[in-house]
Order: sequence, then C-alpha cells, then structure tokens
Amino acid sequence: MRLTNFLFKQVDNSALIIFRIIFGLLCFLESVGAIFTGWLRRTLVEPEFTFTFIGFEWLQPLPGSGMYIYYLIMGGFGLFIMLGYRYRFSAFMFAIMWTATYLMQKSSYNNHYYLLALLSAIMVILPAHKNASLDAKHNPSIKENGMPNWCRYIFILQMFIVYTYGAIVKLYPDWLDASIMGILMKSKQHYSLVGEFLQNEWLHYFLAYGGILFDGLIIPLLLYKPTRKLAFFAAVFFHLFNSFIFQVGIFPYLSLAFALFFFEPQAIHRIFLKKKPFYSDSQVIIPAYKKPMLTVFAIYFSFQILLPLRHIVIPQSVLWTEEGHRMSWRMMLRSKSGHTIYYVVDKKSQVRTTVNLDHYLTPKQKRLASAKPDAIWQFSQVLKEDYAKKGQDISVYVDSRISVNGRPFIPFIDPNVDLAATKWSHFKHSEWILPPKQGYFTR
Repeated sequence: MRLTNFLFKQVDNSALIIFRIIFGLLCFLESVGAIFTGWLRRTLVEPEFTFTFIGFEWLQPLPGSGMYIYYLIMGGFGLFIMLGYRYRFSAFMFAIMWTATYLMQKSSYNNHYYLLALLSAIMVILPAHKNASLDAKHNPSIKENGMPNWCRYIFILQMFIVYTYGAIVKLYPDWLDASIMGILMKSKQHYSLVGEFLQNEWLHYFLAYGGILFDGLIIPLLLYKPTRKLAFFAAVFFHLFNSFIFQVGIFPYLSLAFALFFFEPQAIHRIFLKKKPFYSDSQVIIPAYKKPMLTVFAIYFSFQILLPLRHIVIPQSVLWTEEGHRMSWRMMLRSKSGHTIYYVVDKKSQVRTTVNLDHYLTPKQKRLASAKPDAIWQFSQVLKEDYAKKGQDISVYVDSRISVNGRPFIPFIDPNVDLAATKWSHFKHSEWILPPKQGYFTR
C-alpha cells in the first residue's frame, strides 16, 4: 500500500511539461538533422539494400525521395509533441516511425537510437500535454497542474538501468587498462585544437575510470539532495564533452533534460513555469486500472533488466561473437575490424567465384559485413537470393579474419560452412563462429 501511495501521489507536473517541450524539439532536430548531415542519404537512400534487424526484412526504405519525406513527417510529429498538438497521436506516430527506422538498418547501430525508441514509447502513455500545450488551449477541460509520481520515476528507473549497465560492462581489461580509450582517441587526432591533447595517456585513464564512476554514481548522486547540484554540473561537463568529441547526436542533451525529474518540483516550477499554478495538494488518486498498469510496468522493467544479461548464457565472449551486444547498453566498448572474403560456389557446375563487395555494399556496410556475424549471415542470404534470380543455386562460404581492440587478426568464421544454407537462431550460439585462440583476450 505504501508503494501504491507513493506511485499515485499527485505532484506538480512542471518537470514533465518542460521535458515534453525539450523532447519534442530534440526529436525534430534528430529527424531533420539526419537529412541535412547526409546521414539519411548514406544510410537509407544510397544503399541497394539495408541490413535490417533479422526478422524485420519486410521493413525496407521507401524508394526515391520517400525516406526524405518520411523523415520530414517524423520531424513534424516531433514539433507537434513539443507544442502539445494532438499529443497522443503525435507521440504514437513518432514512436512507430522512429522504431521502424531503428529496425530498418544496423549499419549505423547506436544504443542511443534504441533508447530513443523506448522513450518515445513511454511518452505516449504520459499526460505530458495537460498544460502549456495547444491541446490544453483548445480543450481547457484537460488542463491539469499535477501528475502521478510514477511519471517521474519511470524515467529515473529507466535511466538507472541504462547507466548502471553502462558502468558494469566497462569493468573488463581493455577498458580498465585504457587501451580501448586510446584507440577511440587516436581516431580523433585530426581534431583542431584538441586532437593532440586527446592523445595523452593520463587523459585516457581519466576518461576510462571517470566513465565508470559517472555511469555508476550519477543517478544516486542526483537523487541525493546534498550532492544533486554537483552531480548536475558534472553531468553537464560529461555530456558536453561527449557531444563534442564523440558527436553522438541528441543523446547528451536528452540526458541532461532528465535532470528535470530529480530536482524539487518547486524549483522546476519557479525556473520554467512561474505563471502556471503550482500543485501542492499531494492527493493520492488511485486509478481503476492500477493492477494491469503495474503488471505492464513490472514486465517491461523485468525485460529491461534481463535483456542486457543474455550474453551470459551464450558461449564465448560477447566482444568476439557480438551475440547479446545490441540493446545491452554496451557503449563504445570495443573496436573491431575485419578482412572478409565471400566465395560463391555454383552447386551445378562447382565453379567458385570471389564476390566483389563493391557491387553490393557501401563502404560502411562493407565494414559491417566484414566483422559482425549477423551481417555476414544476412549478406550470405542476399547473395543466395540474388543468384537465384539469375537461375543459379549457390553455396556461400566466407574466409574471415577479425581484430578486436587492436589485437592480431585471427580466423573468425568457419570457411567450410555454407552460410547460405544455414538457419539463423536468435536464442543460441552460432556454431560457425570460430572460437578465438586461447589467451587472445589476455594482454
């Protein structure tokens, strides 16, 4: 009962209203930014095909200029979220459209894209349009100054999961000896003014251990009032540094916006929405749908906690196989490169041909199809389908060597397995991925 009272106690909704405005603006900027930076052209327009999430091959980019229109419409829904115009519909449409583009391609996979898909779905169910919105202006009967307390803590718990796993997965040798940070910073050597500075070894250690401490402590420090302001300023430095050095889109600014839910409602109201009446009644309003709602939340957060752990039951290191890597908050943990040759064998004539990857893949897709086993399997299926259209029944064999975090290149895929005839399993280890030689991950 105490938990129920805590979750359904009404608090001032200023934080949620301001977050809606920032969230909608960032959704708009992410959408139109994909167009103007050329990301959309390189990722979804120019490629002959995209590496979708396996099982979602039916999600394909629109032809011609269709994807530009798609992203403009999606950006428009972001603006509608910001303005609170037809909020529920706009939030739902953005969530569907963004999730579709997330599942549509893996060449530019990013944990932050996954997070935005989750957050956009959460925003659909929140009463974020009940004030300072066009919906409330056109229909004053929906206007409210309060919200249930769970509207704050759904974000706090989600980000606690993200950051906690972000800290835990960094506790492995290549991060602890700062070698992976050195590799990441070497790629930034061309930056003007700071490029050379970023090559200092002491900085690599500072960033490596600072990253662990930040991810592991930021949520508890924001929750604890005496350390809240200091933690917020640390977050500002951390996220602005990431934005400048790693250029990770809207994520740093979205992460800073979450601070709204940690500060006292009075402070957020005073700073951002002085003209709005402050809600201070602290009523407990328990809805009739309490049980199904709490059940859904329990299932959702159980899934969020368990999904990043799935690699534990999969043989071999996730750094090697990539099995269990995605949707697990494993951010900037490894650098992987590969040398991969695809051979096509005509089953009738037994003629063996080397595939020219330039005929099928963009440079970014070639890197993906050279080092990631699911992409290697998918491209083998693409080759099978392409040759079938020409009336040929083929086998596909792969000679692949990869390097993880600057280590030597060693064999990765069993060259004797016909990947065109191999079935994909989402839930068990692919035996055609060769194990790394003993001691490979010991420096």
